[in-house]
Amino acid sequence: MKKIILLITALTLASNGWSQKTKKEQDIKAIKAMSGCFNVGFNFTETFNYSKDSTYTPSKTKHEKALEWVEVVTDKSNKIQLQHILIVGKKDKPHIVKHWRQDWVYENQNLYEFNKNKNWKFTQLPQNEVKGQWAQKVYQVDDSPRYEGSATWVHVDGKSYWENKTDAPLARREHTQRKDYNVLVRRNRHEITSKGWIHNQDNDKVIRKDNEEDFLLAQEKGFNTYEKVEDTKCEAAIKYWKENKGFWKRVRNRWENTFKKDKDISLKKSIDNKPLFMHIFKLGKDASKKEIDEVLNKFLKS
Repeated sequence: MKKIILLITALTLASNGWSQKTKKEQDIKAIKAMSGCFNVGFNFTETFNYSKDSTYTPSKTKHEKALEWVEVVTDKSNKIQLQHILIVGKKDKPHIVKHWRQDWVYENQNLYEFNKNKNWKFTQLPQNEVKGQWAQKVYQVDDSPRYEGSATWVHVDGKSYWENKTDAPLARREHTQRKDYNVLVRRNRHEITSKGWIHNQDNDKVIRKDNEEDFLLAQEKGFNTYEKVEDTKCEAAIKYWKENKGFWKRVRNRWENTFKKDKDISLKKSIDNKPLFMHIFKLGKDASKKEIDEVLNKFLKS
């Protein structure tokens, strides 16, 4: 009887280990499904507002389309990096825009949570809270931090999705237009579909001040669709990345040195009336580590 019990226990442990392995493999497959060439639809509309100002004007509804190449920059069992590169303009003269980047880190405990006004607070999550989870770390076009959150990929009823709520800076479509709020509380859902994937959002526009409760100014719906197309349609972006990936690796490495310090991060809004991304993009693909350091050191507040 004792041998039977031991055998059952061993089989159960082996089965659980196999289930965890299979689940993680499903997660990785879902994350990598967000790479490739896509026809993208960017759709945002303000749904409700709670302003006390009778002259409040909602943000305009946005519908835009573009081609986007999503490159797998790093492919490891516990870390996958996806770099987005936009292709806009005419087909015969495409304009390439290095877009956002999303890193996926397995059972990650360290997060940089956005507070407000270019400040991110370092937070360490308990190990038991992140078991089986993936953290999504999203970065700006210059690879500076944007927002991060941890959650579990769900595979059920033929669906694969990940969803999380976290604080973030204003999106680029808003920060040049709106000055009446300073935090975007994002509810992000990434869902893999038969045609590609969907980035579904339900966001809160929040006014955050020291020693005061957050004020909910307005809410918005975001629905971004990524429809898979032939990689040949993204040749211009693929060529851009091949020629510039060395430079951007040096930039990522410089940021990684900052993140490893496990301390809060604060950035200056601009230098010489120019934001960080303009200084970084001005460097050019052959810029050295020293030149990159000089720019970031000027923007990082001690």
